[in-house]
Amino acid sequence: MPRAARVNPLTDPFIVAANRLLSDLARPQPKDPVARRRQAAELSEQSVRRLGIERAEVATEDHVIPVPGHPDARLRVYWPTAVRPEPGAGLPVLVYFFGGGWTIGGIDDVGWDATERRRAVASGAIIVAGEYSLAPEVRFPAQPEQCWSVLEWAHRHAVELGGDPERLAIGGASSGGNLAAAATLLNRQRADLPIRLQLLEAPAVDLTMKHADTRGLKIGVPDAILRRLGGMLVDQYLGKGNKRARLDPIASPLRAPSHAGLPEAIIYTAELDPLRGDGEAYFRALAAAGVKATCVRYIGQTHTSGGLIGHVPAADHLERDVVTALRSLAAAPARV
Repeated sequence: MPRAARVNPLTDPFIVAANRLLSDLARPQPKDPVARRRQAAELSEQSVRRLGIERAEVATEDHVIPVPGHPDARLRVYWPTAVRPEPGAGLPVLVYFFGGGWTIGGIDDVGWDATERRRAVASGAIIVAGEYSLAPEVRFPAQPEQCWSVLEWAHRHAVELGGDPERLAIGGASSGGNLAAAATLLNRQRADLPIRLQLLEAPAVDLTMKHADTRGLKIGVPDAILRRLGGMLVDQYLGKGNKRARLDPIASPLRAPSHAGLPEAIIYTAELDPLRGDGEAYFRALAAAGVKATCVRYIGQTHTSGGLIGHVPAADHLERDVVTALRSLAAAPARV
């Protein structure tokens, strides 16, 4: 009989209960990346159904945009209403990138799709969900270049979409948070588009893994093994043994020589997530550079528990906080 996985005694009991609902869906991960993605997509769909997460009916539109020197990027626009607003309606615009360790996920993933729909309705903002190529078939720097192109497209078409190009935010979760932060650095170098806010959820911002914090996990897995697992994902994204790329600020935004002039940031971390160290170090770096920043650590939460909407109160709180931040963009005064 296989041994049951150990649960951190500090884990929020609501998470334990929610995971119990999903426990029979767990399967060994295939080694083939295409099979892994297929399995992950099926698990996402099954989990959304099992958790009773609803899919809001909103207007959407897909686009494919060119990325010079790299594969094209897909994006999906989510409006907060069932009918697309008129051009110039002045709604805030959030450009958002999904998480998945650079190797799985996409804008068609049922869980991410439900999240974008729900947040658009609740916040009244237009969400432009960007899709980047997955590793290991496509590697850095294609992904940050694709995300930069999505951001640039969203700003250029904001008025046409019913948005306000002066009320632009960028965000992402995990690897998507990494790419959102990278895009703000590219923006500072290239265009200085008026990004009002970064929303980073459990971001991975130092791919050297020097800031990974495993001290609170208490699950009986040695630190070296956890780091090796994380390192495998990084190697698929950057190329095995590519130490130079790990130090590149576009791969590891925390390692930028300066963070001055970057957009205001709200960063969410989880107590029982090794990436807690990344997000909190990034908050400190931004604050030290004079960037207005807030960091919220969710106690008893894990890297993925923010998706357990309706089952974990902390996940519901995170959702309300993100929505409130987006609503604040609508109320913010125009730039002069």
